[in-house]
Amino acid sequence: MDLITASLPGLLNGLAITVVLGGVSFALGFLIGGLIALARISRFGALKVAAIAYVSVFRGTPLLIQLMLVYFGLPQLGVRVPPIPSAILAFTLYSAAYMSENLRGGVLAVHAGQWEAAGSLGMPYHRIMRRIIFPQALRVATPAIGSRFIALMKDTSLASVITVVELTRVAESVGSSSFRYVEAFVIAGVVYWLVNGLLSAGQEVLERRMARAYA
Repeated sequence: MDLITASLPGLLNGLAITVVLGGVSFALGFLIGGLIALARISRFGALKVAAIAYVSVFRGTPLLIQLMLVYFGLPQLGVRVPPIPSAILAFTLYSAAYMSENLRGGVLAVHAGQWEAAGSLGMPYHRIMRRIIFPQALRVATPAIGSRFIALMKDTSLASVITVVELTRVAESVGSSSFRYVEAFVIAGVVYWLVNGLLSAGQEVLERRMARAYA
């Protein structure tokens, strides 16, 4: 109990950094993933090939390697990026690849007749996507996207290897200073579990509301 009390301020600061890393990366990844999903279903061959290549690379390589390449590779190109923005960039690019597939699957799940009906009314492509297709695709993709957010929150622990003082890094520091590594990492694990439990509960509520809206 004394370890929890002594380390609480640091853990809360680390948790705040973890939430920022996960939240910002998720939001940016969702936006980029949406654009990639549109490129995947595009009629333009070059866009489709580029999107397929992007998804293949970022889903087919470990996140840790991507994080290291961003953090150590950009300075060699003359671009110096601090640890937190480097982590956000790596997490964003990684999560965008996964969410693009979630969103693409949602779009493809919408019945083709709705495309045809909207097209027969003379609606332009962007309006069909915004008003008819994308809301339904988002409902279909919500479970997978929610799971990706939860996974991303856990993946943020990798930022500790590039000196980002998030929750895992704080736990490591507490363990190093107190020589009580097991307790420190157990506390951090419990915090991750609680946060992801709240996210899971929120996801279930959102899914039920969306199901009622389209019932």
